[in-house]
Amino acid sequence: MGLLLTTIAGLVVWIVLWAVDVKSFDAFMITVGMIVVAVTFRVFGPAAPGQRNDEDGEHGWSPR
Repeated sequence: MGLLLTTIAGLVVWIVLWAVDVKSFDAFMITVGMIVVAVTFRVFGPAAPGQRNDEDGEHGWSPR
């Protein structure tokens, strides 16, 4: 859902910037940048520190 909203917001930014005489390619690159940042957070967000869910109560690695 977040990627969809980011894409929609990026396209709105693209149209608005294009309407105020910014080159269309430059405005589209801002949209692409927004989407790349959103995808990066989507991919690497679960691996960020403090985002893991340790359901078994163990923290860290322990040999078995």
